[in-house]
Amino acid sequence: MADTPTRRGLLAAAIVAAALLLLGCSGSSGTNASTATDAAEFDFSEATPLGQLIPADARESAPAFSGELLDGSEFDSQSLDGDITVLNFWGSWCAPCRVETPEFQAVYTDVADSGVQFLGVDVKDQRNLAQAFVDRVGATYPSMFDPRGEVALAFRGFPANVVPTTILLDRDGQVAAVYVAVVPEDDLRTALDQLLDEG
Repeated sequence: MADTPTRRGLLAAAIVAAALLLLGCSGSSGTNASTATDAAEFDFSEATPLGQLIPADARESAPAFSGELLDGSEFDSQSLDGDITVLNFWGSWCAPCRVETPEFQAVYTDVADSGVQFLGVDVKDQRNLAQAFVDRVGATYPSMFDPRGEVALAFRGFPANVVPTTILLDRDGQVAAVYVAVVPEDDLRTALDQLLDEG
């Protein structure tokens, strides 16, 4: 009986050590240190009000990420370089996404030739259900298949379990807005107009 506290103490110490090791390993996840600039790397602190942007001088660089699109082809975030990007996290099981996605498609149709890319990120889903959802709502922009939510985890501190959420990236690959809510079409257009006006 006297050794029970000792065993508990050792177990607690082992758990703390493992947690510290995991935290140390996660700090550089999803980034490419060899191409880093003097800009700070994104670290989520709070959501951006709908239709508004983070001031340009307060933006932080988005992490690099890659994976597989719903159609099975490979995707790398470097293909977004130089364009404004709408990164939308969704799932076929998400009721608000059924309203938001068709509105995003309408905006995408209008701005696709203006240097704006859209990328969906399908999380916690099955590929066949996700593809059926895309077909049903008529979304023609690409979506990554990310059932484990690895893209969200690359954005440090980002609330990966909140769906739908949307991240806007400016032309320099910096996080210009994080909307942790459904984004109405008018608010998305307003934000994109501001980014387009930045030249």
